[in-house]
Amino acid sequence: MGVVLSNIIAIYRRELQSYFVSPLAYAIAGIFWFIAGLFFVMILLGPDGILPGVAAIDLQGQQQGVPVPPIDVPYEFIRAFLDRMGWLLLFILPILSMGLYAEERKRGTLELLATSPITNWAVAVGKLLGVITFFTTMVVPMLVLEAIAISGSNPPMTFSIPLLGHLGLILLAAAILSVGMFISSLTDSTILSAVLTFAVILLLLLIDLIGKIVPGPVGEALGYLSLLKHYNTLIQGIFDTSALILFASYIFLGIFLTAQSIDALRFQRQ
Repeated sequence: MGVVLSNIIAIYRRELQSYFVSPLAYAIAGIFWFIAGLFFVMILLGPDGILPGVAAIDLQGQQQGVPVPPIDVPYEFIRAFLDRMGWLLLFILPILSMGLYAEERKRGTLELLATSPITNWAVAVGKLLGVITFFTTMVVPMLVLEAIAISGSNPPMTFSIPLLGHLGLILLAAAILSVGMFISSLTDSTILSAVLTFAVILLLLLIDLIGKIVPGPVGEALGYLSLLKHYNTLIQGIFDTSALILFASYIFLGIFLTAQSIDALRFQRQ
């Protein structure tokens, strides 16, 4: 067990270091921060933003002499912002995961990994942890901005809601990256890997719509597989164990399929 853990840590460090010296990774992070920053400003202060909307409702209530029901501005802001962030992952993460194994195939180092004493499971887990850690560092600045934005709310917002929402964001990212890692292990083309990952994740996000069309237990099962449905549950501040189980299942499935894919490559080389 100790050997496996040390192998995972070694792969994790190698993968994480590769992101911090990669110009592409910095470009992805820059694009992510720019688009997320636009979402942040537009949701909070844009023409159709939350603060102008609340101000307009208050003004209308004062003019008409009608009491205005209280609006939980911090909650609405966090929910709307994380909703946009979830859709942003659909475009960012396939690019981030496309080189996890495809680059190894292209450079010819995947064969070395496949025939090394390190188990395929350890390689897959280490690589996935590395890319998840890099993504988490991308999210931290946005989390700081959100904390500043809601720090002046009165009454203060309980931080369990944004923390649960960001946990859902990390789990959604981990599920997408895990699936993207498996797809990356199937090809030496990073572009093909990114396109296929985008298509598969889009299907998994919208499969709930298909489930509503299909009647009976099959439709219910398809609806349960929706990443978007369970992500929306978490960003609403609802702790749902079924959502955690679903994300964990996608993560485990991606790791399992990746290990099997590399096992098949090892068998071919032998």
